[in-house]
Amino acid sequence: MRHGPGTKGMPLERAKNFRGTVRRLMEYLRPHGAALTVVCAVAVLSTLFSIVSPRILGRATTILFQGVMEKIQGVPGAAIDFASLGRILALLAGLYLVGAGFTYLQQYIMASVTQGTVYALREDINLKLAKLPLRYYDSTPHGDILSRVTNDVDMVSQTLQQGITQLVTSLVTVVGVFIMMLRISPSMTLVTMTMLPLSGLFSIMVVSRSQKFFAGQQRWLGELNGHVEEMYTGHAVVKAYGLEPTALEQFDDTNGQLYEHSWKAQFISGVTMPLVGLVGNLGYVAISVLGGLLVLRGQIAIGDIQAFIQYSRWFTMPITQVANILNMLQMAVAAAERVFELLDEAEEQADASDAQILERPSGGVDFKDVTFGYEPGKQVLKNVNIHAKPGQTIAIVGPTGAGKTTLVNLLMRFYDADQGEIKIDGQDITKITRGSLRKAFGMVLQDTWLFHGTIRENIAYGRAGATEAEIVAAARAAHADHFIRTLPDGYDTVLSEDGTNISQGQRQLLTIARAVLADPAVLILDEATSSVDTRTELLIQQGMAELMKDRTSFVIAHRLSTIQGADWILVVNNGEIVEQGTHAQLLNKGGFYADLYYSQFSGEAQSQAR
Repeated sequence: MRHGPGTKGMPLERAKNFRGTVRRLMEYLRPHGAALTVVCAVAVLSTLFSIVSPRILGRATTILFQGVMEKIQGVPGAAIDFASLGRILALLAGLYLVGAGFTYLQQYIMASVTQGTVYALREDINLKLAKLPLRYYDSTPHGDILSRVTNDVDMVSQTLQQGITQLVTSLVTVVGVFIMMLRISPSMTLVTMTMLPLSGLFSIMVVSRSQKFFAGQQRWLGELNGHVEEMYTGHAVVKAYGLEPTALEQFDDTNGQLYEHSWKAQFISGVTMPLVGLVGNLGYVAISVLGGLLVLRGQIAIGDIQAFIQYSRWFTMPITQVANILNMLQMAVAAAERVFELLDEAEEQADASDAQILERPSGGVDFKDVTFGYEPGKQVLKNVNIHAKPGQTIAIVGPTGAGKTTLVNLLMRFYDADQGEIKIDGQDITKITRGSLRKAFGMVLQDTWLFHGTIRENIAYGRAGATEAEIVAAARAAHADHFIRTLPDGYDTVLSEDGTNISQGQRQLLTIARAVLADPAVLILDEATSSVDTRTELLIQQGMAELMKDRTSFVIAHRLSTIQGADWILVVNNGEIVEQGTHAQLLNKGGFYADLYYSQFSGEAQSQAR
């Protein structure tokens, strides 16, 4: 029971079309062009102020040094020039304050740019998700969609917020510091430059060794997360089969592998800074010795050595930052590419230009020679013909995978038929707007769907603007009112995510109440009572009998005892309607339906006998 590595935290692959993705991302940044120009200008000014400050501070050191040395040498009138020191310190304080102000302004504007860009991106994603066909959701893992919408967008956001300004400041710092070092001493600059290849060599050696361990760390982290999630969601099954020791053993094995790879990755990567620091310290020693000789010769001032050492520290730091930023940009572009792949998915076919709005539907439904397959060459339905009069209850039965739910998907135009036509009230559904068509249907599915909110809000989801009396009446019709009133907060009870703080049967009752309140012309019940106990099922059936009066209803059921009173029964097998008729007619025929019914009846009888 192993899962593949999780997407969260996993290193993203490089973008397939780097330039194209960057150009497309720039389109989202284009409305903020002026703000980005200001950000870059402010970042340059802030960095320049920071670069100048060590040289100015070096002058203060030189003044102090000269004053002290003149006193030691007994120079007449020797004294420290505190007036000059005061002016220098005031100038430094002003530079630091202005630089801090520029940094604040830069971050403030960049936050607006980033959030505005990501806001537009999320808006486009949200609109796209609403336009994608059901086929996309059926064929794409939900975790992958969620990862694109959340993790990938967050990666783009973080990179825009940090990467652009850091890249500008790092490049300006490298160039500016190099110029300042050259102005102080070309020979000391040469010593500093000779240390860079050595630092880079050590970094490359360490990264090449640690990379495989980081990859292993992410892989085993995904394995561990998958195992924990699997054991948590299926803990009842694990306990029921007495497999706790096996689960713990597997956890220990996976955790051990994660420990081994993580330890090696962290240890080897942790060696980088000490090695780079060692090279840097050797460089500082060389600079100090050379600088001391130059000071003794009178070629540079003592304060210049102080400034140069600070510059040499700054020089290597931006180079490392640029490498990290470029790596971050690679990941962000790869993330943006995944988002754009989602935005480029084929949308649900638009309504025809002459599509009509379905007004006051009566519920007549016709399938005429309908053929359909989810994949080319693999037909799920073949030449299906159905005629449902307004107010009729049509039951659809058959083995799993026979095509029962596919009929509903076609009826609501989640998919379009490959051949044939489907009509409602005599109108071809492809000539009706999807919005008005789907409003004509109410659905109660086997898998309940409730959102985080009150019970009242969940029921009212079926119809906007419903009154309290209408909500309560719908709950009573679904036989949900009694259990709702037994809850501490009644209709104001807040449901947790997916309504897991109430039972499965109670969740089903709420979805039925929602369908009652929607008051649709056509009702679709897909195994609506499969998750409730026998007593609740009887109550639901009584409520449904009242609900389905004068309303066309399609009932999909495995338990044939629940649809004996249907006006017409369609028996589906291998994508074809093999039999149809009333319950009595189909039993008298002694065919496929009769075999299904009697096999279930005998099974239920045996279960009751036990």
